Amino acid sequence: MIRHGRTFANASGTLAGWLPGVELDELGLAQADALAERLAALPVCRVLASPLTRTLQSIAPAAARWGREVEEELDLGECRYGAWTGRPLADLAKEELWQTVQRAPSAATFPPSPDFEHESLAAMSARAVAAVRRIDQEVAQQHGPGALWAAVSHGDVIKAIVADALGLHLDNFQRIVIDPASVSVIRYPAGRPMVLAVNGPGRDLDALVSPPAQGASDDAAIGGGAGPVRVAS
Repeated sequence: MIRHGRTFANASGTLAGWLPGVELDELGLAQADALAERLAALPVCRVLASPLTRTLQSIAPAAARWGREVEEELDLGECRYGAWTGRPLADLAKEELWQTVQRAPSAATFPPSPDFEHESLAAMSARAVAAVRRIDQEVAQQHGPGALWAAVSHGDVIKAIVADALGLHLDNFQRIVIDPASVSVIRYPAGRPMVLAVNGPGRDLDALVSPPAQGASDDAAIGGGAGPVRVAS
């Protein structure tokens, strides 16, 4: 599972959601190229991505290396944040719902909007997990149980999928960090999922040193956040 690279919305602290026209910024484009270089040798047999521009941009260089077309998969799309879409995270953090998202996300449903669909985090988790399990079965049937495929999605979506694979309740999914352009790996053999890697290698180790202003809060960034500002090689 691959998270898209950094966007202009990530950099500005805006919750993009399904806002149209959100593209990778200069760093995000560089992350996409670096991602393609890192993953070029993998025998990926199928590539599925959220239909949003930023995910398609992020995987295009790697898909070209693999010689694979990118299939758009709606159920890998970003959480539908409704009326929160396009708003600054700094403003959202002042709302009561923010604390529900942080402490009891399974109970959080985003407010409706005339312009954007809304859903609960539980609904997002259910459709994303179901999609990954369904696609993995399809790949295993078509290409064998050891086949490798790529799913390109968003921070909260990947966190929910990883939490499910780890056997964590959704209320604990904010303990997982998924940076832009990071790669997480899950195997789905018969029985139970096996988590091989989480959030690598999308960040440099020097990004672990947080500025003092960022060290005071344990709140997770809704939408996944912008992650580190360097490109991992």
